[in-house]
Amino acid sequence: MSAPGGALAIRDLAVSYGKVEALHRASLAVAPGRIVTVIGPNGAGKSTMLNAIMGLLPAAGTIEHDGESIARLETEARVGRGLVLVPEKRELFAEMTVADNLALGAFPRHRRRDKGIGDDLEAVYARFPRLRERRAQLAGTLSGGERQMLALGRALMAKPKVLMLDEPSLGLAPLIVRDIFRIIADLRATGVAILLVEQNARAALQIADYGYVLETGEVVLEGPAAELAANPRVVETYLGLARRAG
Repeated sequence: MSAPGGALAIRDLAVSYGKVEALHRASLAVAPGRIVTVIGPNGAGKSTMLNAIMGLLPAAGTIEHDGESIARLETEARVGRGLVLVPEKRELFAEMTVADNLALGAFPRHRRRDKGIGDDLEAVYARFPRLRERRAQLAGTLSGGERQMLALGRALMAKPKVLMLDEPSLGLAPLIVRDIFRIIADLRATGVAILLVEQNARAALQIADYGYVLETGEVVLEGPAAELAANPRVVETYLGLARRAG
């Protein structure tokens, strides 16, 4: 299996914490301009997968970007290739302003003397008007939804080729979740490959092109997102309560 267009492909990825295997021979592919989601319960290994792809955890298996193995590269080198992770806890610099957090997202590009940073900052402000309004405000004083927008904006300032999102809806009100997922769906048009890890299966499958179900460290189901959303097992396990509530 390889990612069409060469964005990202992992094969037989395995991660262990001591004698406990948190991820067992997981394989997936993400192509440019596509949204692929990984859904599953808490503790299934979803965040472990993202951290392994970024080189933050030791892992066995194959990780390829643009058809080349990156398994031996340090995390910084993977970021340099265009892999960017928005972690579950967002990890913003609370005592710095919105504008400074965004500038930090482009730090590797500054070192390369990339001339497009100013234009990309304007594009982020156009995508997130609230961030423009709050640009002089400290990140630690933002609302949950605004912090998630800032985390996304900061990631976009790195000009990612592969954007990985870990539980972007976590702790947000339903209306804000809707806005965040609309923004993620709109990013598809930029050509970036998006790997979306979510417990909110309903929202994730609505915007994704393809999906994987991860349970106890193993991929147990995969397919086009619309097919997964109609799969009786997925409906019963991940969508049932949401559908009855809706």
